[in-house]
Amino acid sequence: MELVAKINGAINGVVWGVPMLVLLMACGVVLTVALKGVQFRKFGYAMKNTIGKMFKKTEAKAGEVTPFQALTTALAATVGTGNVAGITAAITLGGAGSMLWLWVSALLGMATKYSEVTLAVRYREKNEKGDWVGGPMYYITNGLGKNWKWLAVIFAIFGGLASFGIGNATQVQSIISSCNTAIQAFFPAAADHVQTINIVLAVIVMIIVGVVLIGGIKRIGSVTEKLVPVMAVVYIVSCLIVLICNITKIPSVIVMIFEGAFSPRAVTGGAVGSAIMALTWGVKRGVFSNEAGLGSAPMAHAATSETDPVKQGLYGIFEVFMDTIVICTLTGLTLLVALTPEQLNYGTQGSTALNAAALGTVFGAKAGSLIIAIGLSLFALSTVLSWGLYGCRCWEYLLGSKAIRPYQVIFTLLVVVSSLLSLQLAWDIADTLNGLMAIPNLIALLFLFPVVVKLTKEHFEKPSGGKSKKK
Repeated sequence: MELVAKINGAINGVVWGVPMLVLLMACGVVLTVALKGVQFRKFGYAMKNTIGKMFKKTEAKAGEVTPFQALTTALAATVGTGNVAGITAAITLGGAGSMLWLWVSALLGMATKYSEVTLAVRYREKNEKGDWVGGPMYYITNGLGKNWKWLAVIFAIFGGLASFGIGNATQVQSIISSCNTAIQAFFPAAADHVQTINIVLAVIVMIIVGVVLIGGIKRIGSVTEKLVPVMAVVYIVSCLIVLICNITKIPSVIVMIFEGAFSPRAVTGGAVGSAIMALTWGVKRGVFSNEAGLGSAPMAHAATSETDPVKQGLYGIFEVFMDTIVICTLTGLTLLVALTPEQLNYGTQGSTALNAAALGTVFGAKAGSLIIAIGLSLFALSTVLSWGLYGCRCWEYLLGSKAIRPYQVIFTLLVVVSSLLSLQLAWDIADTLNGLMAIPNLIALLFLFPVVVKLTKEHFEKPSGGKSKKK
């Protein structure tokens, strides 16, 4: 394990160094400019045509899911441990200022994810089972041409491997960690039986994942469309209550965030280093959370029954908004208003115990632990299910449909193995694989953005394209 950690650390230092951060932000800037800020000027239109149609009854044929199910499947993957444990780590390691860079990466990430989803629907195809399949490997191959297939293969390899990290190990670890905190809050003696509890929890998760994942995209979509709204509402309401109870502290926390973005030492008392650390952790955890630029979510959106690429692309804007601007912001503000700098212990990697403690200031220690355990478990479980689908799509692209069942079995069994891994190592490996899979996807986006611009222009010039229709 020590050798694995050392090798991963060396690779991570490269893929998450300054060049990668520049590439991610630059891609967001290029797409924002090219699309004339579509995520801002058409924000109302996007909300009206996504969340505004949430309860509209839509039917999907065999091999596809409704636009909303495609969204919830993708949102299930993006709204995960990154929204809770990830933001906690960003604040404790990068300071309050990391929140500002998180917001910046999200605002730019809306254009990035809009472009990814639009391209996924534009260049998708049917597989041997008659299911719609798509994502970066398909828009690279079908959009850039066969000569670029090597880039698609690289993405699929990194994406297939990443599913075991970001989609399995980190999520299972977080479920177990949060559940243990809650169990011990009610039954202190359980601290003597942690290993047994971990195995039991892992087996339960494994059974759920196996039953849903083997059911395919239709079953995953059916589960996530029910799970995602419930888990989001429970967590959002809990955080809002804490913020209301600490409403007088919010203005000073906002000031702290802006000061900390450029001078972390002034806010953390020197426990957190340079502004680069705030920038790094803000962007890194922002991307880990909303996955804009990674190329993962387009694989879920490609299965939609929607035929207009731009209409589905709008869900990408909503997805980043809900994931980062709403949920991640609530997590960060709740920590900063409810806990003292001493409790946050800047300079160390905070765990979900801090989130439980923050909620506990209003609901009590036991209830706070229970809310985090339930919320994080639902977040993480839904992420495991969605990333199981993403891994299927990647290995199917590489090896054909015959690879689907073996992958599903291996992915499901690894749930138990993941419970035995070091949490820190799991996070580090997931970070590295995230960075590696983003590179080929970002290259493709920078080459294919003229297609997105053309499709966007055509959509909004149609009579149904909103206020910007051609007269």
